[in-house]
Amino acid sequence: MKRGPHHQRGAALLTAMIIVVLIVTLASSMVWQQWRAVQVEVAERARAQSAWILSGALDWARLILREDARGNVDHLGEPWAVPLAEARLSTFLAADSNNTDDGPEAFLSGSITDAQSRYNVTNLVDQAKGIIDPLEFAAFERLCQNLGVDSAVASLVASGLRDALAPAGSGTATANAPLLPQSVAQLSWLGVDAASLATLAPYIVVLPVATAVNVNTASAEVLVAVVKGNDHATAERLLQVRQRTPFEDLAKFEAQVPSLTPLQAKPQLSVNSSFFEVRGRLRLADRVLEESSLVRRVAGRQVDVLRRERVASREDTAPTN
Repeated sequence: MKRGPHHQRGAALLTAMIIVVLIVTLASSMVWQQWRAVQVEVAERARAQSAWILSGALDWARLILREDARGNVDHLGEPWAVPLAEARLSTFLAADSNNTDDGPEAFLSGSITDAQSRYNVTNLVDQAKGIIDPLEFAAFERLCQNLGVDSAVASLVASGLRDALAPAGSGTATANAPLLPQSVAQLSWLGVDAASLATLAPYIVVLPVATAVNVNTASAEVLVAVVKGNDHATAERLLQVRQRTPFEDLAKFEAQVPSLTPLQAKPQLSVNSSFFEVRGRLRLADRVLEESSLVRRVAGRQVDVLRRERVASREDTAPTN
């Protein structure tokens, strides 16, 4: 049976519609792929720009610390201790005649913190002997007690660091030694609970070597912990004294606490620092990136970057200035 012209026209129309649908589908797929490629390129460009800007901010902080090394005392009245409030990046580039305004607005802020203003838990272990240092452990235990942290946390951290630092094959090495923490957050590897870490975080630090506490930058809580017999009232008075006149040497510090001298034994005290934490925050378009770096100032005014990590990367919900 032959089909009539109406049937043939209907089949042709259906075929044409199918072809149109296929073309539209393919075109939509191509447009989506093109859009996705553009978004990936934009994100990669923003990531590269952010990394470049934060690297520049880190270099700027290293320059400040290198210039500060001309002095022998580190205290909170020096330029490095003044945080950088959020400012438009264009204000830093205003003098550059080659700078153009066709890029997205970027806002930069940051701060430099003395890492030796906090108690360094690496001090807990006498690495030469492979044992827990009793004087340092007593100081850390006092810090925990003063902050309301269970004293068992001090034992967890001290024993965990001792096991992690023990050389393989030595008499102090254990079969299931934990990994050596590189930051305060990683102390959770030693069994420390999150609540205790949150309480201790502002007052402790994990540095690669044992260090002294800088009495010109340490908090009252840390001073109470590292100076046996010290109380909070005396520590607050020391903070007021150093605010007027920073301690030039330990003798000036000891003169303020004559009943507690001599203070030269462990835990070690100092009036200068070698380790600093540099924190940068960049708001670029609708993204906010935060980065933290640990730097060490060594002889010859050289400043080395020991660790650099991204702290946060998120969408910005704050209103644009």
